[in-house]
Order: sequence, then structure tokens, then C-alpha cells
Amino acid sequence: MSRQAPARTDRPASGAWQWGRTAQTQRALLNAAREVFTEQGFTNASIADVVERAGSSVGSLYHHFGGKSELFLALWQEHQETHEEAASKAVAQARQTGVTDTTELFCTGARAFLECSWLHRDLAMLFFSGDGPPGFEVMKRRRGSEWLAQNDALLGLPDTSPGRLYAAVLTSLIGEGAREVAAARNRRQAKLIIDAAIEYARRLLAGGEYRPAGRSTAAGKSAATWKGTAARPRTRHPG
Repeated sequence: MSRQAPARTDRPASGAWQWGRTAQTQRALLNAAREVFTEQGFTNASIADVVERAGSSVGSLYHHFGGKSELFLALWQEHQETHEEAASKAVAQARQTGVTDTTELFCTGARAFLECSWLHRDLAMLFFSGDGPPGFEVMKRRRGSEWLAQNDALLGLPDTSPGRLYAAVLTSLIGEGAREVAAARNRRQAKLIIDAAIEYARRLLAGGEYRPAGRSTAAGKSAATWKGTAARPRTRHPG
């Protein structure tokens, strides 16, 4: 009697195969959407163009993303995560080498963030263009507030009006720097912009009478003790 061949055990489970195929389809749609949106803009792009370039179908796009707006937002979310991961990784590596100075850590993360804007400048310009689905600008502002809070925590700034303003100025500097980097004509110009943005950040972080004291030295103090701007009595003028 012939022996029955043993069952193969190296074949992936059907669930894993389906998941891999799903991820592959989603990736193809995202890559195609990136090309179409950056070439035509969100408003002018059509779902038909995206699925044709992805080698997929309209039904598949709706199944995986829900529509053109959701596909755009998925690209934006991925773009944001790429920048945040680059900055976080750079800061973590700096800490591993013994860097503890908050100015150095901030500038290290900011440089990685700006470099990422150059590497992904096609998407950066798309998202800076203002051509997006309804509600996109609100989402951008919300993400900006989250980013501001992260910078606030990194720098240990006090929860005061001057402290929040200081964090907002630094965050806006890097955000606008990212816009200029993405619009640069070539790598050389992009590097000059990155170096300039980091230098401006260093000057702001260098201290002086208008830099808010960190939480470690200003815990429990009010905004009136902000360096260089302690509350002064108003001078009354006659008449």
C-alpha cells in the first residue's frame, strides 16, 4: 500500500494570505492616489484615474477606504506619521548618545522633520496647497495643536500665556520651514533653508529676558514672573 504524502505545513494560513493581499491592495491604491493627487490636485483628481493607475477597481477603493476624501486623509495621516517617526527616532538616538540638553533635542528632531519634508516634498506641497476635502483644514489645525503640546512638553515650558506663545512661535517656525523646504528648487536650496530654520530656532532657544522659565524652575509661579517681564505697577499720568 502506498504511503500518503504528509500534509504541507509551510503554506500560510488563509487568513494571513488574505491579510497580505489586503495590505498589498491598500498600498497600491495609496501609491496611485499619491501620484494622481500630486499631479492633478484633490479637486480635479477622479477615482477612475486612481483605480486605473493602481490596477484595481472602484469597488475595491470604496471597500478599503470609503471614497476619495478618505483616501486623501489616509495619505495625509501616513505622511504625518512618517514625519513624526523621523523626528522621534532622531531624538531617541540623540538621547542614547547622552544628549540631554532640550535645545539640542528640539533642534535634532526639527532637523529630521525638515529633512523628511524634502524627501516627501510632493505630498508636502499637496497638503500645503489648501486643496483638500471638507474638514481637512480643521484636522490640520487639530494636529498642529497636538504637535505644539509635544514641543511644549519637550522644552518643559510653563503653562502660561508667554509659555504657550513661545511654544507656538517655535512650532510655527518649523512648520513654515517645512513648507519652504518642500518648495525648494533643489537639494542645495533645501539644505540652506533647513540650516536657517535650525539657526533661528537656536537663537530663540538661547535664552534672554523673554524666554519663559522652564517648569523645573518656574513650578507654581504665575505668568507675572516670566523672565524679564515681571509685573510692574502702571504709571499714572496726570489728566
